[in-house]
Amino acid sequence: MVTNDRLEEKYCPVKRFTHILGGKWKLPIINAIRKHEPVRFGKLHQLTSGISRKVLSSQLKELEQDGLIVRNQFLEVPPRVEYSLTPPTKKLCPVFNAIEEWTIEIV
Repeated sequence: MVTNDRLEEKYCPVKRFTHILGGKWKLPIINAIRKHEPVRFGKLHQLTSGISRKVLSSQLKELEQDGLIVRNQFLEVPPRVEYSLTPPTKKLCPVFNAIEEWTIEIV
C-alpha cells in the first residue's frame, strides 16, 4: 500500500532530495569530498569538525549505499580508503557553488 507521504515524496523533488540528503551531516560530508576529492577518512573527519568517527562512518556507508559517493579501498599495508563523488552527485557542485556565493553575499 502506498501512503500519501510516499506519493508526495515520489512527486515532490524537494521532499525526495530532503529524504536522501537530509540530516545534519550528509551535505557537509559531500561538500568536503567535493572540495578535496579523493579524500581519505582521516582527512574527511578533520574537514567535518564536530562529527564523531562513528557517525562519519555510518553516514559514509549510507551515502555509498545510496549511490552518492564511491569508496575506493586499496590493497596496501596499512590499508588506504578514499572517497569521491559519483557522477550524479557531481551534478550538485553548481548548487554548492551557488550556496557559497549566497552565504558570502548575506554576511
